[in-house]
Amino acid sequence: MEKVKIRLGGVPEHFNLPIHLAKEKGIFSSRGVELEWTDFGGGTGQMTKALRDDEVDACILLTEGMIKDIIKGNPSKIISEYVTTPLTWGIHTGVNNSLVNYRDIFDKQYAISRFGSGSHLMAIVDADSKGHRLEKEQFTIIKDINGALPSLDNLDTDVFYWEKYTTKPYVDSGQLRRIGEYNTPWPCFVIAATDKILKEHPDTIVRMLRTIHDECDHFMHNEHIISEVSKRYNQKIKDVERWYNSTEWAIHGWVSEKMMRSVIYHLQTAEIIGEDEEIPDLVWKR
Repeated sequence: MEKVKIRLGGVPEHFNLPIHLAKEKGIFSSRGVELEWTDFGGGTGQMTKALRDDEVDACILLTEGMIKDIIKGNPSKIISEYVTTPLTWGIHTGVNNSLVNYRDIFDKQYAISRFGSGSHLMAIVDADSKGHRLEKEQFTIIKDINGALPSLDNLDTDVFYWEKYTTKPYVDSGQLRRIGEYNTPWPCFVIAATDKILKEHPDTIVRMLRTIHDECDHFMHNEHIISEVSKRYNQKIKDVERWYNSTEWAIHGWVSEKMMRSVIYHLQTAEIIGEDEEIPDLVWKR
């Protein structure tokens, strides 16, 4: 079987460990997929741009961010759900900030990785769900966690949404304070691929997906993995246990139509996409 290279990207976080393990064990290679992985510390906004610019063939990224970007013209399709449980966003502030209550954040300055990223979208969706409207000038681009820490510390920004367990070591070490949490009202991660790779190598994409789904199934039935996650991602065993036991990965390529309609509703309500905006095909038809 001739190997086809697939350039896959994702955040450098524990959610993607099943893929790294499958790569390390040579499972992709044995199925004719030469998987090249790229870490995207800047999150979903950085990955949608990489898909548009043909720097990657596929990415694992936030559901709402990918749906928004396909509607805005990204020549890609969702090919599978990846993590089917909601993402818990930690809502953070700097340790020297006088901000204490979650309910007081909505007139403050927000640190976001980039416009259209998860840290941007979820702040708007969360505010909207509580009857508040955020203005564009309330957002400051900080690129990633490494930009957020000094921005919050210097009081240039007040609020930062980032995945709860990824930021937990910074909360534990006293570099950040968590003042609230917000759960996405939909499954948090999907896998998306460019129209180009889907047209040129559909069979290889199917083999890549089957490998990911098989490894995710194995991952969910292997509780010994908790110590491995703790070691690799510098997290306390208790935190990893909580995360592992509240997270479910997809083991097939089905994508819920209702889920996508829910995301589109929230994006429209938050005025991230227009009410009359045309919705293209979002999901790859095998």
